[in-house]
Amino acid sequence: MKTQIHPTYYNDAKITCACGNSLVAGSTKKKIHTETCSACHPFFTGKQKLIDTSGVLDRFKKRAQKTAVLKTKKTTKKSKT
Repeated sequence: MKTQIHPTYYNDAKITCACGNSLVAGSTKKKIHTETCSACHPFFTGKQKLIDTSGVLDRFKKRAQKTAVLKTKKTTKKSKT
């Protein structure tokens, strides 16, 4: 087996959530930042929380709006001819 190919393993890696919760676990990274954890995730807490970090919902709404406009244009063209 080759030596020096495995990453360094940290037994005391600090994991920090956006809600402020932090814990210590083993990882190949010394510090890890997450957006959700078991303290704030809706599955574990039972509270509904909208998480839209990359604007996925906004992009979907824009696409839906464009589609609706195109459908109305097609129907008006068909009714004119």
